[in-house]
Amino acid sequence: MNDRSTDPVADWWRTSIIDMEPGRIAFRGLPVEDLIGALSFPQMIWHLVMGTPLDAARARLFEAALVAAVDHGPQAPSIAAARMAATCGVGLNNAIATGVNMLGDVHGGAGEQAVALYRDIAERHEGGSPLNEATRDGLIAFRAAHGRFIPGFGHRFHKPVDPRAPRLLALVDQAAAEGAVAGTYAAIGREIDAALACEKGKPVPMNIDGATAVIYAELGCPAPLARGFFCLSRSVGILAHSWEQMEQGGRNKGPTPPGHRWTYDGPSGTS
Repeated sequence: MNDRSTDPVADWWRTSIIDMEPGRIAFRGLPVEDLIGALSFPQMIWHLVMGTPLDAARARLFEAALVAAVDHGPQAPSIAAARMAATCGVGLNNAIATGVNMLGDVHGGAGEQAVALYRDIAERHEGGSPLNEATRDGLIAFRAAHGRFIPGFGHRFHKPVDPRAPRLLALVDQAAAEGAVAGTYAAIGREIDAALACEKGKPVPMNIDGATAVIYAELGCPAPLARGFFCLSRSVGILAHSWEQMEQGGRNKGPTPPGHRWTYDGPSGTS
């Protein structure tokens, strides 16, 4: 390592992620050549972001969450925006950035919110409340702070079941049976599912955000990173759609075909 003690800007940027000098690259203290071919891409993501190793069983769960959320079609705002951008003559990276920038609190942020909710319920349960009471109180507190909508449950398109959620929960159950995770947050997710069904008188099933939030919580992921990992996952679909649109062609495609007009509700312009 070079001696930077006399460098007046040595501490301008501080990072424990990468150390590099000519002929040497190390990520979190491990030489890149030792990681290439040894870590899977999900393990590398976790190593770089979290700074801890991820064993094979936990990495399979993490990978499953990433795979499950890659795409949801052109009706998803992030995908539609990327496809529209691709018809405007921008580069592939610009189209991807356009799509990723559409991911916010409403579209893309539910996983982060669900992890925070799960953690609050877990803390109430660890404090001595039975799980059903901890869930009830957690839902009341969440709604008091954020409104009626419970993130991670219900879907405007997939009814009565989001097909991704049961598969992800089954993988969590399998990992819990093997001792890779505790299964605490899978139980909390199911308890919320049951509470909402009882409240509404009909199923309000867990969706992809709720299911991936179970995995991220089981793995010890901080809530804000659940959104970051969702962005990584969905960027795969954004890339695929951007590239497909570029191959299809088209110029300046808007959100609706040209023959369809919007609703104008301003003044008539007549005297």
